[in-house]
Amino acid sequence: MMIFIHFIFSYLSTVAFGVLTNVPRRTLLASGLTGSIGWMVFYFMREAGSSLGLANFVAAFLIGCGSILFSRLKKIPMLVFIVPSLVPLVPGGPAYLAVREIVIGDGDRGLYYILVVAVTAGAIAGGFVLTTLVEKLVARYQYSQIKS
Repeated sequence: MMIFIHFIFSYLSTVAFGVLTNVPRRTLLASGLTGSIGWMVFYFMREAGSSLGLANFVAAFLIGCGSILFSRLKKIPMLVFIVPSLVPLVPGGPAYLAVREIVIGDGDRGLYYILVVAVTAGAIAGGFVLTTLVEKLVARYQYSQIKS
């Protein structure tokens, strides 16, 4: 039951952010699925004992791959799918806690939360960089097959 709840709420948060950012309506279903799959991969990896950075990296990579797939199917830029799909992974809670701890005077805990945010953001960025690299390699391979 908990898995179903995680899937539904990650889907709803992705679609809601897509509506707020005014993405085309025909992309909301695909964005929701991409965001939900990314969150579920993150959730399962964390439950299995994986590190925060690795779970975010793999989830961001899969979100990027799903965004590439849907962007080609619907002939819409990849960014339209990435932006809403990324919402479940964004480290808003730790960022809030970092500011809160610094404001109340606990700099050590504040620094800890800042590092959590930095690791999460770096892993997400790394996942998208790897996605872009894979996309370019696949495109180069397809171009070489057509040319031959």
